[in-house]
Amino acid sequence: MRLVLMLVLALLGATLQAATPDFAPVTPGRALTFPADFGAHPDFRTEWWYVTGWLNTPDGKPLGFQVTFFRSRTGNDSDNPSAFAAKQLIIGHAALSDPAVGHLVHDQRIARQSFGLAYARTGTTDVKLDDWSMVRETNGRYRVNVHAGQLAFDLSLSPTQPMLLEGEAGYSQKGPQPGHASYYYSEPQLQVQGEVARAGGPARKVTGSAWLDHEWSSQVLDTNAAGWDWVGANLDDGSALMAFQIRAKDGGKLWAHATYRERDGRTTQYKADQVGFTPQSRWTSPRTGAAYPVATRLTTGATQWTLVPLQPDQELDSRRSTGAVYWEGAVKLERDGQQAGRGYLELTGYVQPMHL
Repeated sequence: MRLVLMLVLALLGATLQAATPDFAPVTPGRALTFPADFGAHPDFRTEWWYVTGWLNTPDGKPLGFQVTFFRSRTGNDSDNPSAFAAKQLIIGHAALSDPAVGHLVHDQRIARQSFGLAYARTGTTDVKLDDWSMVRETNGRYRVNVHAGQLAFDLSLSPTQPMLLEGEAGYSQKGPQPGHASYYYSEPQLQVQGEVARAGGPARKVTGSAWLDHEWSSQVLDTNAAGWDWVGANLDDGSALMAFQIRAKDGGKLWAHATYRERDGRTTQYKADQVGFTPQSRWTSPRTGAAYPVATRLTTGATQWTLVPLQPDQELDSRRSTGAVYWEGAVKLERDGQQAGRGYLELTGYVQPMHL
């Protein structure tokens, strides 16, 4: 879901050949298999490994961070023996949300998969884009390293809970038609340690918690889709919450779903009519003029959550890689007026609707 659709439209449009390649389909009933499904799925059209989280500096100041690697299969002939042929594209996004700065500090990269400089390997999570990388070790710990002009991350993410299979055992439907779906699992409550730096500043030791999503798919969303709202949250009591809605072009809800897992492992799946996102306040970007619902009331069944941003300006301009501008930022969650957890909110399609 999320930015992958924009990525497909912006990048594959320039590389598609006359013959449409056969992308692998997403179908219900396929059991996810590990460790193989930690790795890349090159027969599918799009894929991403998406890490978000909250960090604390030694002086107690909160930071939000995001690192995403995309893999996109192009329309070029997969049998082309040339190492220069752009059969797969690797894209990276990284961002730091620091209230002391007042806006996101972010960077982006894109390269063809070739020459060992950019790749997404099969078998386990092993993604590289120049000197950016995400690697899953045999003990389940992730190493995330990003070195860019404006920021740097050197982080270790250690699992504390089992994986969370989203939707129906990892088959996550994204619209009324079953074909509009992805394979999707999450790893909530990752324990984070490492260092973070901004350009011109020293590296700071950080600790915190993170959320990892891994999705792969081949089918774009319904043609009536305009954008989506998504949140993944690590709750203070050890539980985990994921929710999204697909917005129609007329502003209505086209589809929605939520997953809530309690600390003891009991999991509740919420259907489209049980999930709602209701804006509470909007922030208007001085750069794009988009009005984002950065404070939102989320409904999952009988439970009401309030999402409050770490800072209003968490807009990310990725037009140099995916062609999209969106809002993606750290949020606090409240339940019944009490602090309940911290997570990340993503809002797309507010600058302009997607053109499918």
